[in-house]
Amino acid sequence: MKAPKSFRLHIGIFGKRNSGKSSILNSITNQDVSIVSDIAGTTTDPVEKPMELLPLGPVLFIDTAGIDDFGILGEKRVAKTMSVFDRTDLGIIVTSFGDWDDYEQQIINEFTNRAIPFIVVFNKSDLYEENEAIISQLNSAKISFTKTSALKQTGISDLRELLLQSAPPGFIERPAILSDLVGPGEAAVLVVPIDKEAPKGRLILPQVQSIRDLLDNDSYCLVVKERELRGALSRFNKPPKLVVTDSQAFLKVAADTPSEIPLTSFSILFARFQGDLTEMVRGAMAIDKLKTGDKVLIAEACSHHPIGEDIGTVKIPRWLTQYVGGKLEIDHQRGHGFPVNITEYKIIIHCGACMWNRREMLSRIMNAKQAGVPVTNYGLAIAYSLGIFERALQPFPAALDIYLSKKA
Repeated sequence: MKAPKSFRLHIGIFGKRNSGKSSILNSITNQDVSIVSDIAGTTTDPVEKPMELLPLGPVLFIDTAGIDDFGILGEKRVAKTMSVFDRTDLGIIVTSFGDWDDYEQQIINEFTNRAIPFIVVFNKSDLYEENEAIISQLNSAKISFTKTSALKQTGISDLRELLLQSAPPGFIERPAILSDLVGPGEAAVLVVPIDKEAPKGRLILPQVQSIRDLLDNDSYCLVVKERELRGALSRFNKPPKLVVTDSQAFLKVAADTPSEIPLTSFSILFARFQGDLTEMVRGAMAIDKLKTGDKVLIAEACSHHPIGEDIGTVKIPRWLTQYVGGKLEIDHQRGHGFPVNITEYKIIIHCGACMWNRREMLSRIMNAKQAGVPVTNYGLAIAYSLGIFERALQPFPAALDIYLSKKA
């Protein structure tokens, strides 16, 4: 099975139009991934290419449009390029000694402000001589760089080596999803409803990843539907260390799980795994401040077609409305795009972002925090609006302390 995008190191390739970004990507991957042309602005939308960059592991290269594009369409392309910074774990600036100017410094500033590691690639080294002033500037700033000629296929092996050296340390050593809460030789029960929204013949990604995380760490795993939970628990000689449920079944699972057994949801696990659990706990508590007519943004990472009792478009709005006691103005956003002005929202409720890398989710949380808008996720919002927030936070003492201290 191919590694999902969320597990891949995202490597963003940035630079001016016609700097050779697409040619560099094609050279690294040994494939014609991006269209290459002498015409500036050939790349319009970000182009993604998953591959294995050994010995690092699975990566996702993202080729972007020129940062110096102009005109109405050019501005839109630049906006899409800027959004790629949100999900970049490692950056590549493609330029040449003959083209270096303020645009490159703009990209450097963006990487620096976001604490994203990056390298500089001086392409077209067969056409331009080294510029000692630029090299001195980069050396003083301790910025790593290399020289290539994508046209003549020189310097590509050095570029690959520099990428390996510059990758964030320990990236492939992912944090645990739930195995640290269970432990080797102990059991977890995963409650997986099979309803209209369940994909036919398979499990959704958070469920699959949770099972694998438990197996990788020598824990036991029992998977049941919600109506089978009570019978399954009665068969244990020793209580499981944790019960994890789909958030939509929270109330029934909470009723069927003895209080001494810790309980949470897949979505809350992913608030920790993909985002910032403590910040999202604070965000969920803002639900108490919602009033009739307030604007709420519900955001999803993937753009699936909502059906029936969809959690984001139907169930969460219903539960929030019941909790507030009046109608809310709810907007929906799917995919990588995000509203420019989020300050109009009283709260942002996000999915678990299982299809993204963690940096993109953290970037979204950071942007919301800077705008002064509380942000939480589906599982936390559901637990809060259904009155089982404290129970759902039992496995996470630090997060629970935040809630209890605010509550007091």
